[in-house]
Amino acid sequence: MCAHFLRSAQLKLLLVMPSHQLVRKGNELGFRLWSIWDPSQLESDFAPRVEEASEELLLTDFSDETLLREVIARTTRRHGIDAVLHGGHGNPAPSVIREAWQLGLSTNPPAVYERLRVLEGDVQEPLSAPRVSVETLSVNGNHHVLGMTAQRTTGPPHFHVTGYLHPAPVTDFERRTIEAVVQERLTASGYRSGPAHTMVALLPQGPRIVSCRAHLGADGIPLLFESARGFDLEAAVFRGLLGRRPVVPKAHQYAEIGFFLLPEGRLETLTGTEDIAVTPWVRGARFPYSVGDLVAPVGDPRARRAYVVVEGDTPELTRERIAKARDDLVAQIR
Repeated sequence: MCAHFLRSAQLKLLLVMPSHQLVRKGNELGFRLWSIWDPSQLESDFAPRVEEASEELLLTDFSDETLLREVIARTTRRHGIDAVLHGGHGNPAPSVIREAWQLGLSTNPPAVYERLRVLEGDVQEPLSAPRVSVETLSVNGNHHVLGMTAQRTTGPPHFHVTGYLHPAPVTDFERRTIEAVVQERLTASGYRSGPAHTMVALLPQGPRIVSCRAHLGADGIPLLFESARGFDLEAAVFRGLLGRRPVVPKAHQYAEIGFFLLPEGRLETLTGTEDIAVTPWVRGARFPYSVGDLVAPVGDPRARRAYVVVEGDTPELTRERIAKARDDLVAQIR
């Protein structure tokens, strides 16, 4: 992501584990995009969409560091790739980071990612502490806060994550304090370019960072930004590569994503998805299970694959609408 590369039209990027939405947004802005995925982590219903939006979809075993670095080097040479961008929601693979830096296709040295992890506190924050995620975009070393999203949980005793609300209902003082803590962390790490997703626990003594990762927010957070603010989080990442600073509109409403809270087991029957899809305040929904599939339990990250996104004027209203959608989904699970 070297600045001197990213000035001309028809820029070529290699995206590592991107969503199909991210690839599509890049195409719309004139980028040519190659995608690389570990096939064991690419969901079957997403694979055709990623492939369709990409110049080429490369599948390789990310656990084989030598092979992965060879594929990245070969692809960048063959197609004249201008930059390598991690588009996934997990930690960037160390081998990808090292290879991109060695090829001169990243402005963030490998040590930056190590510092982001090392700078995390050793003390486990209580699960009961409210948490917000902070989305930022760094452009030439300047860290722009794009917005904050509140976590919804099951409450005690396990506090499993059940969804997210955007924008987070925090006070102006809390917002400024959180922003300062996050920007300080990114500056201390030496992070120069790209998105970051920082989880912050709100403690009585002040906000404390739980984790800071160099990727876009997962679990539908980009859709929440679009619904609540009319701001395209994914397109902003590509514009940032061109040196353009983000301009984020104020939220005109709330948007909430709720994961369907289903028991673990095998799906036998399902009704209600059609009704949910045509509800006026629903902005998106996904239920990737078919009859006979195993359903992941609440608390398992795989359970977040099934969700509904709603909009409303207040957090209370979006909470009610999420509850209504969950009631409308009737599933028998053995």
